[in-house]
Amino acid sequence: MNNFTYLRATDANSAVNLLAANSTQGAAARFLAGGTNLVDLMREGIETAHALVDITRTPLADVHQLPDGGLRMGALVRNSHLAAHPLIREKYPLLSQAILHGASAQLRNMATTGGNIMQRTRCYYFYDTASRCNKRAPGSGCDAMEGFNRIHAILGTSPQCIATHPSDMCVALAALDATVNVTGPAGERSLPFSEVHRLPGNTPEIDTNLKPGELITSIDLPASTAGLSSVYRKVRDRASYAFALVSVGAAIKIDNGTIQQIHLALGGVAHKPWRATIAEQLLRGADATSENFAKAAEAELALAIPRRGNAFKIELAKRTIIAVLSELTANEGARQ
Repeated sequence: MNNFTYLRATDANSAVNLLAANSTQGAAARFLAGGTNLVDLMREGIETAHALVDITRTPLADVHQLPDGGLRMGALVRNSHLAAHPLIREKYPLLSQAILHGASAQLRNMATTGGNIMQRTRCYYFYDTASRCNKRAPGSGCDAMEGFNRIHAILGTSPQCIATHPSDMCVALAALDATVNVTGPAGERSLPFSEVHRLPGNTPEIDTNLKPGELITSIDLPASTAGLSSVYRKVRDRASYAFALVSVGAAIKIDNGTIQQIHLALGGVAHKPWRATIAEQLLRGADATSENFAKAAEAELALAIPRRGNAFKIELAKRTIIAVLSELTANEGARQ
């Protein structure tokens, strides 16, 4: 690990100012919260930040209800605290379920809400500095294309990168129509969660649409997705501490057998949490039947591009979508 300067911020504005003052062309500074991803990357020589701005003393660890009935979560709320928070468990159980499917208890105790959003891929080749990786070294190539690509993406890929976003929490946030609030050198702004992360395209090294120097301060959940019947299902190689091969987060409202609201997102299949908008469009206003679920899943995966090792993900994703929607339909029937 390279030497670096350690700085401590007292609030969001001081954090942004410290980062700006310690960032120069070719010499990056980084925000530090739980450090569960950044420290690993620095230890492996993948990140070479010359300055770290510690934001853990800033007042960004609150969860509270908004006047419109939604919920605001500070960027420094620990994952374990967020999953256990009474308002999350009552109004947005999908988020609690997704968080508890991620990492280990020890990591959840350290990881933060904002840090979870900003974590980088766990692609083997990204972490192996002896391998070619366009995300780590733009223009070098991608060894995953013809290599061991069982865990890699099947949707939204490019010839430059087939890495996946590793977060479980972010799949739930995508499905729940979250909004991310940031502050930076140009002031404050908000982004719909669907616009936070990027597909790889020709610039796989750029993970998000945050501008240089911007800091996530909070995440909002809307009243419109509160209280919906929801399920998060994660398919993985072992029962715990494993990244998703495929995951599905869904929230639904059914009235007299007709789908009134449907929110569906996938994990483990793309460079970003994948909002299943094609399936949602087909299902909104349709009857909640297995046949319609299968048609929607088929349509959503129609553009999938498999590699030698991950073609199984297409059928796995379809079956998981159908299983989750069938479970939610049964749950809604029991509630009515």
